[in-house]
Amino acid sequence: MTILVHATFSFFSTVAFGILTNIPKRALLATGAAGTIGWMIYWGLQQQGYGIGSANFLAALAVGCVSIFFSRRKKMPMIIFNIPSLVPLVPGGPAYQAVREFALGDNFVGLENLMVVVITAGALAGGFMMTNVVEKLLMHWQTKRMTRRELK
Repeated sequence: MTILVHATFSFFSTVAFGILTNIPKRALLATGAAGTIGWMIYWGLQQQGYGIGSANFLAALAVGCVSIFFSRRKKMPMIIFNIPSLVPLVPGGPAYQAVREFALGDNFVGLENLMVVVITAGALAGGFMMTNVVEKLLMHWQTKRMTRRELK
């Protein structure tokens, strides 16, 4: 039951953010699917005992790869799928807690929460950077394959 709740809420939060950011209607379901895949990978890895950094990195990498797939399939820019799909992974709770603890004067706990935010943001950025590498490798491989076909 828990997995169904996680999948449902991640899908709807991604679609809702897509509506708020005014992405095309024909991209909403794909964006929701990308967000759900990313969150389920993150959640599953957390359940397996992976750290927050590695789980976010792999989830962002998956979101990026799924976004590449949907952008090619629907012939739309990849960013339409990337940005809303990250919403479930954004560390809003720890960021709020860090600011709250700093305001209350508990700097040590605030720094702990701030480190969670920094690690998560770095992992998300790293996952997207690796997605860029994967995309360039795919383009190189496709170009090479097309060239071989033309030579035959």
